[in-house]
Amino acid sequence: MTEEEGTLTEAGQQAVTGTPLYSAELVQEGGTYKLVVTDRLHHTVQTAYVPRRVVEQLPTFLAKLKSLHPGGLRQR
Repeated sequence: MTEEEGTLTEAGQQAVTGTPLYSAELVQEGGTYKLVVTDRLHHTVQTAYVPRRVVEQLPTFLAKLKSLHPGGLRQR
């Protein structure tokens, strides 16, 4: 992922403009899942282990967020 003047892009993805505040990655380590959240303003990283059932519910959660936002979520 590259960051230039408030634009984030990832290979094969659309550019997202604005000021990035946080970024998150969900990492699978063997049979466990770890959420890694980076606070880009304060340059800190927090991690939390996430149960598999929560990971499986992410598509449902994102669909709910999309339905609440008039413009929907941007696909990246």
